[in-house]
This record gives sequence, structure tokens and C-alpha cells, in this order.
Amino acid sequence: MLRTIGRRLLFLIPTLIGLSILLFAWVRALPGGPAIALLGEKATPDAIERVNELYGFDRPLYEQYFTWIGRLLQGDFGSSIVTSRPVVEEFFRRFPATIELSLFALIFAIGVGMPLGYWAARRHGRWTDHSAVVFSLIGITIPVFFLAFILKYVFAVELGWLPSDGRQNPRIDATHVSGFYVWDGIITGEFDAAGDALMHLVLPGLALGTIPLAIIVRITRASVLEVQNADYVRTGKAKGVTAQTLRTRFILRNAMLPVITTIGLQTGLLISGAVLTETVFAFPGIGSFLARAIFARDFPVLQGFIIFIAIAYALINLAVDVSYSMIDPRVRVQ
Repeated sequence: MLRTIGRRLLFLIPTLIGLSILLFAWVRALPGGPAIALLGEKATPDAIERVNELYGFDRPLYEQYFTWIGRLLQGDFGSSIVTSRPVVEEFFRRFPATIELSLFALIFAIGVGMPLGYWAARRHGRWTDHSAVVFSLIGITIPVFFLAFILKYVFAVELGWLPSDGRQNPRIDATHVSGFYVWDGIITGEFDAAGDALMHLVLPGLALGTIPLAIIVRITRASVLEVQNADYVRTGKAKGVTAQTLRTRFILRNAMLPVITTIGLQTGLLISGAVLTETVFAFPGIGSFLARAIFARDFPVLQGFIIFIAIAYALINLAVDVSYSMIDPRVRVQ
């Protein structure tokens, strides 16, 4: 197991090198430039030249790339052009917010998607099965930003049931220890702060988790349908195995592998795809800050944040592969 994990981590190195080259080329291909974004459209040529010289944007591209890589290897991701703070500091200030939102969306997607997919498979061909399929198709086709605006308008503006933006009510005097507001409220005993932070997660979490939920429903349904018609399930029935044992040990356990793969991929997409959701709900995570960095041509932030997200995505996929051995003994033997 440790050898497999070591090999996967080594394979991550060429992947990150290729990503760094593509990322560097993409960021430099954005229209405009950081100097114009920083100084404005009416900036004088002398001012633009001074900014480019200050940040090294006037040097050849290959020289900029190798300078950037050399700093990355030393743990220096540069400083934001807009805020002048280190990129690492900006990332870890906002990373807990995105993780908290992604976890809420993932719990919602798994908690609803897996039971609904299993329920649809057990009633294959009935109206309940067809309803679940239609529901999943609608969930996949609705754009995230459109659903976010609908949820915000209905439940925050019209009904006033839930907050419309931010992570927490600024009037609450909360103690922030780890940056995870719900957890901080629980460990400090400030349950009103934890509840308020949780309420702020509901609307963006529902919007962000709808597409993963629909995908999990479809994958769970298809996987359970395939497994429950397998020969070993029929053999278990013939030998008198109880229905509960068939469902848990024969069907669900063997149907989980493709579902876990889907959950792992969707977890990475939640972290990297929270840009629109966080922007609509003014949620102060890495997604909304990344969106602002794109408009501001903040090259160090764009490069650093995307590298961090790629590493997180790769580690999540590694965790999914390791979890296979806990579910399927055949993977452990191999």
C-alpha cells in the first residue's frame, strides 16, 4: 500500500510540471495585462513600464517561467498584485471557507443521492424510478449560477428564510480558531455562531451540490441495477441468504466502487468549481477571490491558487484509490 502511494505521489511531479507550463502560458494569454488592470485604462506608458519592470513582466517569457518555478520550489508563490499580501497567506485565509462549503454540498449530494439512486434501482421500471431519472436529468441540466440566483431570490429575498450572502452575520461576536466557522462555534461553545454559519451554508451548498447529487443518483442506480442481477446475488438468494444480508454485503458493498469513484471526482470538482456559487452568494472562499483575480490580471494569485487546487484534486483522487482496498478485498490483494 505504501509503495503504491509513493508511486502515485511520484507520478504527481510530471503532472504538476505539465500543468505549470500550461498555466503559465494561459495566464499570459489573457487579454490586457496586470499593469493596466492595476493602474486603469488611462495609465501612462511610463507608469505601465514601471509596473512591468517592478514585477518582472518585461522580461522574456522563458525567464519569467524559470524564475517562477525556482520560487515555487522554495515555497515562495509570490505576492498578490492587488492586495500585496503573499499568495500562500491569501489562499489559506480563504481555503477553510471553500472546504466548509464543499463539505456541506458533498454531504447533501451523498445523503440524498445515494438513497435516492438505490431506491430507484429497487423499484426499476416503476413511476418512482422514472421520477428519479427525470429529477437527475433536471439537476444535471440546470446551470449552477441560474439555480443559485433562483434559490437566492426565493428563499432569501422573497421568503426571507435564509441569509443571502457571506459566511456569518457580522453582528455576531464569534471566536474564529481554525477558520471553519461551524466547527469553531461548536468547540468554543458558541452555538449561536455555529448555527448562523450553518444557515449561511445552506443556499450556496444546495446550489453547488445539485449537479453532484444528480450524477450520484444516476451512477448509484446504474451500479445497483447491474449488481443485483449478478450471478452471485442469485446464488445467495438460492442458498437462503436473508434479504438484509443481500442488500448490505452483496449488493451495496459491490455497487460502491463506481459510486466512490464518482464521489471522489465530484469532490475535486466542488473545490475547483465553486467560483460561480461563491460569486453569486458573495461567499469569501478561494473561488470568489480567484474570479476577482482573473478580472484584475493578478498573475501570482491565479498561478498559485490553481496549483494549490490541482494538488488538492490529485490528493483526493489518491484517497479514493486507497479507499478501494477497504471496500474490495480483490483490490487489496492486487
